[in-house]
Amino acid sequence: MTPASKSKRRLLLSAGSLGALFLTGCDRLSETEWFPKVLRTHETLSRSVHQLLGSRPSMAQEFTEADLSPSFRSNGTSMPEGDEYQALVKSGFANWQLEVDGLVEMPARLSLAELRAMPRRTQITRHDCVEGWSAIGKWTGVPLSNVLGLVKPKANARYVVFHCADAMGGSLTPEYYYESIDMDDALHSQTILAYGLNGNDLPIANGAPIRLRVERQLGYKHAKYVMRIELVESFANIAGGKGGYWEDNGYQWYAGI
Repeated sequence: MTPASKSKRRLLLSAGSLGALFLTGCDRLSETEWFPKVLRTHETLSRSVHQLLGSRPSMAQEFTEADLSPSFRSNGTSMPEGDEYQALVKSGFANWQLEVDGLVEMPARLSLAELRAMPRRTQITRHDCVEGWSAIGKWTGVPLSNVLGLVKPKANARYVVFHCADAMGGSLTPEYYYESIDMDDALHSQTILAYGLNGNDLPIANGAPIRLRVERQLGYKHAKYVMRIELVESFANIAGGKGGYWEDNGYQWYAGI
């Protein structure tokens, strides 16, 4: 190993150690004064690692069916309460369409049947949640890169934003969950819009009709109940401007593992 390679490895391990140390809780830590500051410091380090290593071609570890967890628990919302989503559930998602727009040449609306007809990918991977649990599941879906190929991103598109059906702010003042990734992760072969889990249709508790699987990042980046995908140049005009619901509440934007 060259001295430069050793330097990169030490920096990467340092960032990973900080992530494991600080990303161990959710609501109570984000309400403190010191925890969001620590997360912002760690994100700066993570982005420095990203810049040092250039693009991120590495693959997340994949497993065999013998490694599957007995069950795959639901993280976060298990059933969105909104009238629109409830109507989609009653129809078996027959009327659901994924809207893909923003900085694209050819905006599109895709049905679940159309997504299922596209080339698919199945992968068995581990989900690591900041709440301290992990599970291995078998996911089937369409690579996000295929969807982006249909809509043709514009040159200034830097991020892919996922707008979801689960309201986080209560029924009176709903604040809908959203997340985002950069183009490196969006075009990665393991980043898929999953509509299947363990050989069956994706359960509602796990994000039906589709959820994002971005296997090289922590669980809160894996948006569930995706309704719309928007390509943007910045987050300035989206919610709190930090690129995600939890990021707006103090979490780091780049949650690589």
